[in-house]
Amino acid sequence: MNSRPSPQGSSTSSRRFGGGFDYAQTKSRLDDIERQLSLPGAWDKPGTLTPLLREKTQLADKLALYDSLVQARADMEEWIELANESREEEALSGLDAQIDVFEERLVTIEMATMFAFEHDKNNAILEIHPGAGGVESQDWAEMLLRMYNRYAERKGFQVTQLDYQPGEEAGVKSVTLQVEGLYAYGLLKGETGVHRLIRISPFDSSGRRHTSFASVDVYPDLDDDIEIEVRDEDLRIDIFRSSGPGGQSVNKTSSAVRITHIPTGIVAQCQNEKSQHRNKATALRLVKARLYEQELKKIEESRRQDYQAKGAIAWGSQIRTYTLQPYRLVKDHRSNSETGNVDAFLDGDLDAMIRNHLLFVHSQGKHD
Repeated sequence: MNSRPSPQGSSTSSRRFGGGFDYAQTKSRLDDIERQLSLPGAWDKPGTLTPLLREKTQLADKLALYDSLVQARADMEEWIELANESREEEALSGLDAQIDVFEERLVTIEMATMFAFEHDKNNAILEIHPGAGGVESQDWAEMLLRMYNRYAERKGFQVTQLDYQPGEEAGVKSVTLQVEGLYAYGLLKGETGVHRLIRISPFDSSGRRHTSFASVDVYPDLDDDIEIEVRDEDLRIDIFRSSGPGGQSVNKTSSAVRITHIPTGIVAQCQNEKSQHRNKATALRLVKARLYEQELKKIEESRRQDYQAKGAIAWGSQIRTYTLQPYRLVKDHRSNSETGNVDAFLDGDLDAMIRNHLLFVHSQGKHD
């Protein structure tokens, strides 16, 4: 088989995509940062290196993203050669699978070129809350939780469950996730809003059709050096026992922390860790992220005055409808994109609809 081409062997022009990335320039900057970090005394004050280390990680991730595309193309070309030679079913199946890998990575890079917001590259904090309707909506919230977990798995993102409140009969009352990966916030921020489900209820013995709602909120996971003024006197901190599944040692100690920002009413809690100190630090980070997002929304609202008023996130203005009966369809009401492959979508195959939403946002001159 042919040797696999490397990025270093590509021309400079081929290493540009979307007008927002240059491989050689990015590699040069990464090398420069690594030289700075290797200088004598560079680590004498580690706290001052946080911005540089963060930039280093982001640059390395971008290079890895492009390298993965080059590798996927090389693998695809090898499968093409093998399929042409053998014409065996195994080779053709392998080629199909590799074409899917190449297309997925190509779409990821394409979407990355549409991220203009400062924190699009950040990790994300994602929350899911069921609407009115008891067990129906709580079960729907858990379906969404599974959908986003599977999406993160497809993208190679790491998911940490920061808080989980189980439903009394089924589903969840609320859940907070940290999603770690390059452009996690940029990809997921468009999921913010109300999600509607229409189905024959598995909890209704009469087999009637029900409509359920759940809201999704997504915030950028801010770095510790982002300055958000939070005064101690504005916070109320409550300590309580962890609830729900989590192991015997978790439930025996009062380690869970809930922080309320009194001026805004913002509440965040964390019970993922056994350490009260670490739960408190995470909850405070969530409060800061929500305060930051609140300020961003104020700025964005002033920008949107030139556009048609956008419906508020409420139970009557859902962003997406998932219909399981009497027909099967997922429809995004903002970009008007839709898919009939509901099972695949609920199994985390969200890229096409996320891409259509990003294209719609750009066409309108908006930034979520």
